[in-house]
Amino acid sequence: MEELLASLSLEQKVRLLTGADFWALHAEPAIGLRSIVTSDGPAGVRGRLWDERHPSANVPSPTALAATWDVQRVERLGRLLAFEARRKGVDVLLAPTVNLHRSPLGGRVFECFSEDPYLTAAIGAAYVRGLQSEGVAATVKHFVANDSETERFTLDARVGERALRELYMLPFELIARESPWAVMAAYNGVNGTTMTESPLLQEVLHDEWGWDGVVVSDWSAARGTVGGGNAALDLAMPGPDGPFGDALVAAVRSSEVSEAAVDDKVRRILRLAGRVGALGGTPREVTPWSDEEIAAELRTCAAASFVLARNHGSLLPLEASSLRTVAVIGPNAAVARTLGGGSATVFPTYTVSPLQGLRAALRAEVTHAPGVHPGTRPPVAHVSSADVRFLDAGGTVLGAEHREMGAFTWMGTLDPAIAAIEVHTILRAGEAGEYVVGCSGPGRFKLALNGRQVFDEELSLSESPDPGEGLFAPPHHGVIRLIKQSAFVVPHDQQRHEVFEHCSSPRDECTSAADGC
Repeated sequence: MEELLASLSLEQKVRLLTGADFWALHAEPAIGLRSIVTSDGPAGVRGRLWDERHPSANVPSPTALAATWDVQRVERLGRLLAFEARRKGVDVLLAPTVNLHRSPLGGRVFECFSEDPYLTAAIGAAYVRGLQSEGVAATVKHFVANDSETERFTLDARVGERALRELYMLPFELIARESPWAVMAAYNGVNGTTMTESPLLQEVLHDEWGWDGVVVSDWSAARGTVGGGNAALDLAMPGPDGPFGDALVAAVRSSEVSEAAVDDKVRRILRLAGRVGALGGTPREVTPWSDEEIAAELRTCAAASFVLARNHGSLLPLEASSLRTVAVIGPNAAVARTLGGGSATVFPTYTVSPLQGLRAALRAEVTHAPGVHPGTRPPVAHVSSADVRFLDAGGTVLGAEHREMGAFTWMGTLDPAIAAIEVHTILRAGEAGEYVVGCSGPGRFKLALNGRQVFDEELSLSESPDPGEGLFAPPHHGVIRLIKQSAFVVPHDQQRHEVFEHCSSPRDECTSAADGC
C-alpha cells in the first residue's frame, strides 16, 4: 500500500476522495485500481439504475428484521444481499442503518431496526457479517444521532455524554467489533459540529475503537474543504463536485490541511478497494441464489417478523373452509405497500397486496371497501407502456427508452446534452368517475392531451429544499379532468362503448364547449 501511495501525485490522491459520479468512485489505472460502485440501500440493493427495468429483491424493512429477533436469519439475508449486490455490479452497500426509533415523527425510522440500542447492534452486526462474508462492503450509518428528518441538514443534536455513549453510539461501537468496511457520517451536527467534520470520527471510531475502515459522507453532507480535510472524512459523495478536489489540493499547498491527512484517507480507500476486489484483483465469487430461493427467503423472513399481540377467544386462526364472505376495508389493502420509500426504494420483480393474497388463499368471496385515500398527492398513473425520448436543445432525438410505468428517475445517468425529455403514453380510465391528470417533478412541464396542449408550467421546489424533495416529494400540477361516463351497450352486436369528456377547467366550472369540454 505504501508503494502505491508513494507513486501517486497529490492531485491523483485527492481525486480518489470524491466520487466520479452519483454512485461510483474514480479509478486509478496507474496502480491497478478500478472504480468502486456503491448503492442504496436498507431494504434491498438498487444498483446504479433506479427503475422497473432493473428489479431487485425487496427485503423486509429493517424494523421487521429486528422484530424477528433472529441473528442467524438476518446473517443469511446479508448473504442474499451480497448476491444481489454482485449481480448488479455493486461493491459497497449503503446499509445497515443503525440509528434509533426515537420518535414516530422520524421520517426514516422504517430504515432503522429498533428503539433499543442493543437489539439494533445485534441485528446490525449479523447483517454486516452476512454481507461481508461474501466480499461486499457494509456501510454502517448514519454516525451519529441522526434521528430526525426535520431540518436534517441544519439540525444540531445536543446530547449529553452518557446518552451519546449508552444510546446513540452503542450500536456503532458493538458493530465496530465486526470490522465493517465503511461508516457513513450523518447530515446533522452533534454538540455544535457537523458530523462530516466532527472530531468523533477520529477520536472515537479510529483512536478509541481501533476501527480501520472508510468514512463516507451522506450524499451532499460534506460541507467544508478544510474542516473535512482535517477530520477523518475519507470520501465525499456524490461526485464529481464537492468540497475536496482542487480546493483540497490548494488547502494542502497552503498548509491548511496536511498531506499526511490526505495520505491517511487514501490508505483507507485503498484498503476498502482491496477488500472488495477492486485493487489489482477481481471480486470474490458469491454464493448464488435462485429466484425461487430468494422468494422463499423473503416470505419466511417477513412471516417471522409478525407478532400476534392478542387473540380474542378462538377467533384466530380463521378456519378457511367455514368462510363464505370476507370484507377487507381500507385503501392500503389493495396496495402492495412493501417499501417505506425514499433511499430505501427498490423495484421488486413482483408484489402481492393483502387483498390479492387473501383472494388467492381463500375460496370465500372477498369484497373490498377502499374508504378514504390517506394521502394528498395524486397517485402515479397506472400505465403499462410509455415511450420516452431524450432531446437536445435543438430538438434532435439523442436516445429513447421504452418504460412500463408512470414514474421516472434518472440519477446521474443522463447525457449532459439532453435538454428535454418527452413521454408519450395512453391513459385508460377504469371505473366511471372523474380523474385528474397532471405532471409531477421539478422543472418546466408541458402537458398535451390528444395533441392539444393544456398547460405549460414551471414547477418549483420550495425556497430551501431538502435534496430529497425533488425525488420523493416533488411539486405537482393537475388540471385535466378526465370523466368516464356510464357505458352503454348496442344490442345488435353487444359492442361496449365508453363515453369520455376532458376538461381544462374544474368539473363544476365546465359548462360549455367554450370552457374546453
